[in-house]
Amino acid sequence: MIRLRVILLARTRSVETAMNYLDYDLRLLESLRRVYGESIESFLESVKSPGRRLYVRVNTMRIDSGRLVDRLRSRGIEVSRDEELAEAIYFRVEGPFNISSRDKVVVAVKEAAESVALGANLYAPGVLKCYHNVRKGDEVTVVTKTGIPVAEGVVVRECHEAISSGHGLVVEIFKPLYRAVRVRELPEFDEGLIYPQSLPAMYVARQLGLKSGGVVVDLCASPGGKTGHAVELSRGGVLVVAFDRSKSKVDRMRKELSRLGHLPYVQTWVADSRYVHVDFPWLRADEVVVDPPCSTLGVRPKLEDRKKYEDILTLKKYQLQFLKAASKIVKPGGAIVYSTCTVTVEENEEVVEELLEEEKCLDVGEVHVERASRGIYGQFKQAYTRFHPHIHDLPGYFIAKIVKKSSC
Repeated sequence: MIRLRVILLARTRSVETAMNYLDYDLRLLESLRRVYGESIESFLESVKSPGRRLYVRVNTMRIDSGRLVDRLRSRGIEVSRDEELAEAIYFRVEGPFNISSRDKVVVAVKEAAESVALGANLYAPGVLKCYHNVRKGDEVTVVTKTGIPVAEGVVVRECHEAISSGHGLVVEIFKPLYRAVRVRELPEFDEGLIYPQSLPAMYVARQLGLKSGGVVVDLCASPGGKTGHAVELSRGGVLVVAFDRSKSKVDRMRKELSRLGHLPYVQTWVADSRYVHVDFPWLRADEVVVDPPCSTLGVRPKLEDRKKYEDILTLKKYQLQFLKAASKIVKPGGAIVYSTCTVTVEENEEVVEELLEEEKCLDVGEVHVERASRGIYGQFKQAYTRFHPHIHDLPGYFIAKIVKKSSC
């Protein structure tokens, strides 16, 4: 396997702040070049940073966005309402800052490192290992497993004890690579008034008709963001049936939905959504959300990533299976909303158009988001919506709508 390591050097005012390692093979890079052409370098550069806005969704069943903004501002928190979506508010992201390389180091797993880079504290499940005799009270540098510094902090608990127990705060961060509000530490989070969600993801549930008394099925629902949003937009007027394949994921989703007060409007099931039409033959949906596992190439900030083109093709097969299952349970006249947080044509336009070619009862519906771009490939590319990190300063994202013909 021929690999090409793309090393991106982040600089602010000529100060070296971080090094990003994106380990993609040549065929995957060619797939990305198919999307971005000569601007591929701009895309790769953009995904290493989080963007300038950290979005959360307001739980409008509990509080109006304006009231919540006023409440936060009264405590001196800088927050703004989105220009288009009433339920979207955002906090300013500052940085990158220069992170010192200390003698004592704590290594964080990928997902935890990306959160710590934005200012989150480091908890035991996110600790991979500690180096150089780290002890409680030490000031340390938190790094990724490839050695990228993401924050400086103070150890508040013996590292070996935290790793063995698997829970509790380990490093309290005082200088992250980027600085933003710690959303999960706000009292509004505990009160179920907000849900951390990217702006592009908020447009998914908005493509649903959400008729009162209707049934919406969310096939890959955990952690519950789109399920909860559908409840809020319909004011509890629809029943959402939410599936995911592992009990731990469903338990996590139920915990989030309970925090938001949405569990009365949701049924949750542990099941492989690719076979939902077989395992749940009674299930019929007015609308279906399919946000399947993907290569996550649009997720930001991406401090490190390793993927090959074969991964994309494998995921594409799974994605097509989820969509075919959705086509079996959606009622005639109903719609499937398909979304991913990745940018390849293979996982986006190609998946949808292959489905439409195979399933003659399906047609494309238009997704129009004024601030986004259109699709880039296929017969129906003008009907699709894309967000590009280097153009929109948002995560890379794709949304399509598929309609089942009334005659079927």
